[in-house]
Amino acid sequence: MKILFGILIFLILWQIFSVILNVPLILPSPYLTFESLYHLALQRETYQAIFSTVWKSLLVLLIVIAIGTPVGFLMGINESVYQIFRPAITVVQAVPVISWLALVIFVWGIGWKGPVVISFLSLLPISIFTTATGVRSTDRNLIEMAKVYKVSQIRIIRTIYLGSLVPFIFSTVEVIIGDVWKVIIVSEYLCGSDGIGVLISWARQYVDVPRIYALTIIAVALGITSERFVKFFFRKALKKWQIQS
Repeated sequence: MKILFGILIFLILWQIFSVILNVPLILPSPYLTFESLYHLALQRETYQAIFSTVWKSLLVLLIVIAIGTPVGFLMGINESVYQIFRPAITVVQAVPVISWLALVIFVWGIGWKGPVVISFLSLLPISIFTTATGVRSTDRNLIEMAKVYKVSQIRIIRTIYLGSLVPFIFSTVEVIIGDVWKVIIVSEYLCGSDGIGVLISWARQYVDVPRIYALTIIAVALGITSERFVKFFFRKALKKWQIQS
């Protein structure tokens, strides 16, 4: 009920500012925006674009976690590995998206590879550094005590390292799932051949501002829905892992 009340307040404020500004090219009214959203819902290309953006986002998320987690884990348990890889990963993190954009256009041109590669390179350092921080923050006294009691290395990794690492992986996925939609859609806008970003690009070409707002609402809805789903899935997985441990 509170959520609905908050949405209602937002729509009222939106309508008020739209009337005060009275410039539909900058801030169209909620009516015009939702009318455009209704028309989008009737078009097949809208669902094709959503599907394209979703599968690319999921692919990026899976690759980032699959590569970032083990690399971050190795950096966390070995100081030498951390010092060797940290400068390179920091450089990758500091490179602006526009530079990756120029590179992928030269290599692959316009298509699905560009948005995937740009998003992967933008989000990988987050996964690596967050995982490494989680491992490095593990209680060393607890590890030494486990060794004193001759606990196997596999069990130490499973119960101590992974036990301290799971919350960091959870927070990493939460951050990435929130950012991946933004990076993917921006990349689609700049170098994609299909997806929500491309539809926004076409709407800009036709100066169809209500359509841009409507597509933005779709993107926000996808981001919120995916974030809620990931949180629910991880809570279930975390409980199951704790029981097995």
